[in-house]
Amino acid sequence: MSILFTPFTLRGLTIPNRIAMAPMTRNFSPDGVPGANVAEYYRRRAQGGVGLIISEGTVVNRPEARNDPGIPFFHGEKPLVGWKRVVDAVHGEGGLFAPQIWHTGLVREQFRDKPRPTTPEGPSGLFRPGEPYGQAMSETDVIDTIAAFVESARAAAAMGCDAVELHGAHGYLIDQFFWAGTNQRSDAWGGPTLADRTKFAAEIVSAVRAAIGDTPLILRISQWSQQDYTRRLAPTPDELAAWTQPLVDAGADMLHCSQRRFWEPEFPDIDGENGLNFAGWVKKLTGIPTMSVGSVGLSDDFFGAFKDQTTEATDLGQLERRMEAGEFDMIAVGRALIANPDWAEKVREGAMDRLSGYRTEMLRELV
Repeated sequence: MSILFTPFTLRGLTIPNRIAMAPMTRNFSPDGVPGANVAEYYRRRAQGGVGLIISEGTVVNRPEARNDPGIPFFHGEKPLVGWKRVVDAVHGEGGLFAPQIWHTGLVREQFRDKPRPTTPEGPSGLFRPGEPYGQAMSETDVIDTIAAFVESARAAAAMGCDAVELHGAHGYLIDQFFWAGTNQRSDAWGGPTLADRTKFAAEIVSAVRAAIGDTPLILRISQWSQQDYTRRLAPTPDELAAWTQPLVDAGADMLHCSQRRFWEPEFPDIDGENGLNFAGWVKKLTGIPTMSVGSVGLSDDFFGAFKDQTTEATDLGQLERRMEAGEFDMIAVGRALIANPDWAEKVREGAMDRLSGYRTEMLRELV
């Protein structure tokens, strides 16, 4: 049996296999409320054998926390009722569910015909280095935002979510505090080193950890951001350790290490072209479980999702070899699960020839 289909335990939660559904923004929640179509979308992936469903990004209770009106809230009566239906639908198929909680910060609107209605907030009022956008957060804004993350996480645990993931990657708010290019603060929430700039994330992790008890807590991080695809927050292992260890010390149970292609080595100058990937190095340095992600089972990377093309399915041999070696503990699957709700079941059966390729047009509907 493939390593992909062996159980894994995270802070007392037994996940039946090593496959997670990667969080993918879908924009199908009018007024921030997930409806029956959203519940059915996640239910089908649980029915199809995914070990842990991680939701699309869901925003906290802050002004302008989202950059599209179809992104769901994880606060307020109606949105939480909608998410409870999602949780129940996933549990009804024997699946496990974790919402991804985020704040988009100073990221521009996704579509020009849907502009952000008011002024967004971020560490220093910068979208990227030298490009002003939105407004800088006050000390009160920062404290209130930490509390908003806690509010959403506490609601998730109370409704029976099996884990909680915080989005600290890809150039959104938490990641904007990590990056010197967007965090030029001179107070306690900034600083000259990456380790200094982890304070905002560490405070959120610590406060959420206290609020959700023994519910597993996952934090997603990335070296790259949408503002600069070539960015590397931590260009050396020492800097990577200085960045990630405070997050572990604060209470993260797993780091979800996002990269565009999971098979690419993080530091090839140290361990070669077949060396450890991002998740592998983070696990080596911190000792905690990690989840990898990035173009799993597909022939093109994440940015192919937005091109008018078909991305073909590929074999999983390298993924299995890396996991069998203990490089990382779980793998998140994204676009392949949009194309194939039963992707996990087909892989388990060895029916790779029955997998559909991913097509960009699939983003236009929620099925």
